[in-house]
Amino acid sequence: MDHPSRVIMVKPFEGRVKVRFADETIADSGNALLLEEETHAPVLYLPKSDVRMDLLVESDRSTHCPWKGDARYWSIRAGGREAQDAVWAYDTPLSGVAAIAGHMAFYETRVDAIEVVDR
Repeated sequence: MDHPSRVIMVKPFEGRVKVRFADETIADSGNALLLEEETHAPVLYLPKSDVRMDLLVESDRSTHCPWKGDARYWSIRAGGREAQDAVWAYDTPLSGVAAIAGHMAFYETRVDAIEVVDR
């Protein structure tokens, strides 16, 4: 099935991004990418190396986007709390968004805060 083209822009994000959940800093990065996609709110993708993987538990959930590829998900467990499927990544994204390989994104509604500092 053919999908209409979609404009997706990926660019370096100016500023430091911190993701907080249950009094923990889950991620802290000065190397985030900003993905802008028509009909969707912009999404920040942070390098996996800047994410506390020890607080993430891989989920069985996966999804497919015809413009970005196959995503897998993680839940966050910290401070006696859990945020189900709060984090996702495209391990082998499609060529138009290849820059997000090795990066993770967070649902704003499933974490306590996504803060931008030093902007």
